[in-house]
Amino acid sequence: MTPPTAAGGHMPRPDGAGASGGSPVPRIRRNDYGVLTPPLLGQWTPELTVTVVIPAHDRQETLDLTLAALSAQSYPAELMDVIVVDDGSAVPVRLPELVPARTRLITSPPGGWGRAWAVQTGVDAATGEIVFVLDADMVPHRHHVEAQLRWHHLAPYLVVLGWIDFTAGDVLPTPGEVRQALEDGHEDKLFPLSPHRHDWAEKIILDHDGLRTAPNSLATRIHVGATASYPASLLRSIGGLDTSLVLAEDTELGYRLTQAGAVYVPDPDSRAWHIGLPTAMRDFLSLKRYNDPYVADRVPYRRYLRTDPGRQWLVPYVDAVVPAAGYEDVRATVDALLAGSVPDVAITITGPWSALGDDRRSPLRDPDLDLRLIHATFEHDPRVRLASDLSGVVSPFRLLIPPGWVPARDTLERLVGHLEEHDGGALCVALDETDQGVTVARLERTAALARATLVARPGEHLDTILDEVFGLEWVDGDTWGFTRRPPIYPPRRRPVPELDRVTAQYEKELTRLRKRTALMQAELAQLRREAGKGRRDAERWREKAESWRREAVRLSRAQDRTVLKRAVRRVRNLAFPDS
Repeated sequence: MTPPTAAGGHMPRPDGAGASGGSPVPRIRRNDYGVLTPPLLGQWTPELTVTVVIPAHDRQETLDLTLAALSAQSYPAELMDVIVVDDGSAVPVRLPELVPARTRLITSPPGGWGRAWAVQTGVDAATGEIVFVLDADMVPHRHHVEAQLRWHHLAPYLVVLGWIDFTAGDVLPTPGEVRQALEDGHEDKLFPLSPHRHDWAEKIILDHDGLRTAPNSLATRIHVGATASYPASLLRSIGGLDTSLVLAEDTELGYRLTQAGAVYVPDPDSRAWHIGLPTAMRDFLSLKRYNDPYVADRVPYRRYLRTDPGRQWLVPYVDAVVPAAGYEDVRATVDALLAGSVPDVAITITGPWSALGDDRRSPLRDPDLDLRLIHATFEHDPRVRLASDLSGVVSPFRLLIPPGWVPARDTLERLVGHLEEHDGGALCVALDETDQGVTVARLERTAALARATLVARPGEHLDTILDEVFGLEWVDGDTWGFTRRPPIYPPRRRPVPELDRVTAQYEKELTRLRKRTALMQAELAQLRREAGKGRRDAERWREKAESWRREAVRLSRAQDRTVLKRAVRRVRNLAFPDS
């Protein structure tokens, strides 16, 4: 048995280095993991250690079956350990007799509760290179862990998902029967199959060639944490789970993993039984009602949840970055971005803000005057952040724009729409070209930039890799609505309120329509006059025609009478010639 390999390189380890310590990390374009060739089950030699984390709350009966199935896994026992986390069960969870060799039970610490809190407790205690999260109502098949782990041996930024079959779980087997079924290869006969499935997730997977052709913002939706595995380093690099969430933690985690450059691999060979139906199937509407506010605040991809243009959100859709420079230039650019058609945009103005002290100075001759004016203008605007770097930003898109350039109201919306339509990694917008070079605005996909960073080799230009793993496109600034700021900014006259501007626009349009209506009414009156005259002329011609007809009849009759008289005279002359 040999280790698996990835197309174009040797097997990398989760720390980014290859098995030999320096092999390149495979480069996956978007979510097309088809460049990787996983080994056949049972025909390879695993190397990575894995910690299986099982959060449990009052699930003793099904937990016993989960642990029994894990004790019969095909993945080497010496490479696998199990952590069961008791999340405040009414009757404390205990470890049954039939468990994997390296299993331990811990309890969630005080300060929180819920699945995310319990899973994060297990992640913090995990020692494996891979963290495998498995719910306490799951009964995995024999190759469940192995099927997922074979992918992690190929690339260090994969999130691998198992395939779930549901069962009502009315009658449960014993732990011994579960283990025996796995050893005999009959685990598919353990339970009656329920007709219920994760139809929405499976449809996305099947419609996109196993997610290989799924757009970046869509692939993240199928992250379901009941059975999923992650490189421990990747999971910890994003801060683990959001423990403030009681529900929807899987959705939020999937979003942040996407921004970190993860590729999602659903593996149908990693099968598991889910005992009973999850809440999403039993009470979908109530669950959705609860989750929507939390998801809307944290997952900008869910555009249908952000329909109020007046709202601000925890995670913006776009983070625009403007370097601090001339006061008027920065203000014009920031003002235009905030007035744009994308409501959930946040602005980061980067500059040496800590250098602004309160020492005595000449207010008008301060060498940091422009910086101070920018600070005074935006310090209290919650949509604007004054920072020296870009740390902590997890928006799906980032716009880098030089100060002094003003985008049109819909420019940002159009740019993001274009990037999403083509699932691209970056759009470089050429604004101007001088002897000093090209002035560029740049819209980047956070996930693409993170992926490029993960697979970069020393000395490589990041844009070259970005183009390779997602795509980089150049466009013209004029076409997308970028202009220079006005010579005088801010305007000397008070800006017209939006309501007044719209009202004036409608009144102008109404006046134009009224004039047009008056012209049409005048034309209609003229046509009516001409039509009346035509009717009168027609009536006169009809009267003349009738007069001519009567005259013709009269003349015809008069002619007939004259001819008759002549004939009578001739006859008389013939009969009585001398009379």
